Amino acid sequence: MEKLEFDYIIIGAGSAGCVLANRLSADPKMRVCLIEAGGSDNSMRVRVPAGILSLYGNPTYDYGYVGVPQPALNNRRLPVNRGKALGGSSAINSMIYIRGASQDYDDWAELGCNGWSYNDVLPVFKDLEKNLLSQDPAYHGFKGELLVDQPQDPNLVSKTWVQAGEAIGLPENTDFNAESQFGLGIYNVTQNKGERFSAYSAFVRPVLNRQNLSVISGAEVQQIVVVDGRVTGVQLVADGAAKMISCRGELVLSAGAIGTPKLLLLSGIGPADELKAIGIEPIADVAGVGKNLRDHIDGMITVRSDSNSTLGLSLANLPAMLAAPFQYFARRKGMLTTNYVEAGGFARTKYADDLPDIQFHFVPGYRSHRGRLVEYGHGYAVHTCVLRPKSVGELRLSGSGHEKKLEIDHRFFSDKRDALTLIEGIKIARSILASPAFADIRGPEILPGPDVNSDDEILAYLRAEALTVYHPVGTAKMGTDDMAVVDPFSLKVRGFDNLRVADASIMPTLLGGNTNAPTMMIGEKCARMILAETRADKAA
Repeated sequence: MEKLEFDYIIIGAGSAGCVLANRLSADPKMRVCLIEAGGSDNSMRVRVPAGILSLYGNPTYDYGYVGVPQPALNNRRLPVNRGKALGGSSAINSMIYIRGASQDYDDWAELGCNGWSYNDVLPVFKDLEKNLLSQDPAYHGFKGELLVDQPQDPNLVSKTWVQAGEAIGLPENTDFNAESQFGLGIYNVTQNKGERFSAYSAFVRPVLNRQNLSVISGAEVQQIVVVDGRVTGVQLVADGAAKMISCRGELVLSAGAIGTPKLLLLSGIGPADELKAIGIEPIADVAGVGKNLRDHIDGMITVRSDSNSTLGLSLANLPAMLAAPFQYFARRKGMLTTNYVEAGGFARTKYADDLPDIQFHFVPGYRSHRGRLVEYGHGYAVHTCVLRPKSVGELRLSGSGHEKKLEIDHRFFSDKRDALTLIEGIKIARSILASPAFADIRGPEILPGPDVNSDDEILAYLRAEALTVYHPVGTAKMGTDDMAVVDPFSLKVRGFDNLRVADASIMPTLLGGNTNAPTMMIGEKCARMILAETRADKAA
């Protein structure tokens, strides 16, 4: 078995792991290894925004997890798409740059996570960001590595969506990351001149020439090796060969809200009784591993339209489709620039407090009523999700012998408040689409459909069709209670001095918005914790 040794090992080249690899390898004396199960991101499918349609469900780029049957959703098994490439889920996501509401972070601090309030994390966000839009410097940074821009060529129908909100009291919001999220607008995106700008593009590719940084892709980590209560390395398989990567210093898990708890459990770190029941010898009884799973549940409205001003596959749109490659590569314009959810926004249902409790993702093209990636014809659609769900699930392992099965159980709608909120969200989305702004392109609503009107009918539709917007968090949460997996002051796993977690799994609650940018912030915070401890040790 080949054996390599490093000062720091980072598992997962996703949104947090790439930031960590950049920061830790800045010290040439430290040998850093970044391990990723997926392969290269060097594909036009990844780089061109519209290529996102070919990434979800593609086993080359997507783990393609599927959850367990959900009793409140007609026992359906929901897809759980997670990125499997350099860049992690930032290589397959919709590139939307959203941080969440300031209150989300203040809530974390109130839960005992001191150092994670909005005033604590805002400077970190600003340090990471290179805002290309000259937005308010009170909220934005301009010297970081992560490019934040607007879509190169937003569809006119996306702008119609923004105008339509005014009819029901939803103003245009030109910056969802400033004082308030409320309103509708065109989303900021992480792009570089119309190309996807993932965490790998921002933080790792520019420093690949560092001699002390090793990136190992296509490597499946099978187990964390622990000797006498200390992590000494990892066992992995790469290119069909088993390898042992040894750790002189620390191991940081950045494999995401699915991958991180899975690896902890497989390594014997988790609820001891549950591990014993499936034949895994516990090495650390950490009750919260895999618990506290939260995600944004989402309902869709899709509308047919005769207007070829919307994105679509049709003979009328054939000239635009044929011109699209030339427009994109010559001027970064046209259909290939779209991330499909160019616009959206935030609103409050009657159940909300002060904060918006639903988010919209508007698609200026027809979303298939049959679940297809591409459907012939034109139209538009809006996704509505519950921002801070009360339903809480878990991730666990099952099986006997050497084969262990991953079970992802969201328990969606186990708390009825989520269903009530989403029903109201669908009503608000419908009222936006009913605005006079859509008069010229209006067509029949296909889903939920004109016969679905009462609360009970909308709920039945959601039970049959609701999905997620792929923002799982919380499965190795930070905190001070008995179910906390990591210490909020160091992100170290309970009982370990050299094992940390830095990814969306540490979030104690789900943020009101997309999770890519907050996960990068977590990576930066963890890097600062490590470097501060290193400096303190040297000083001592």
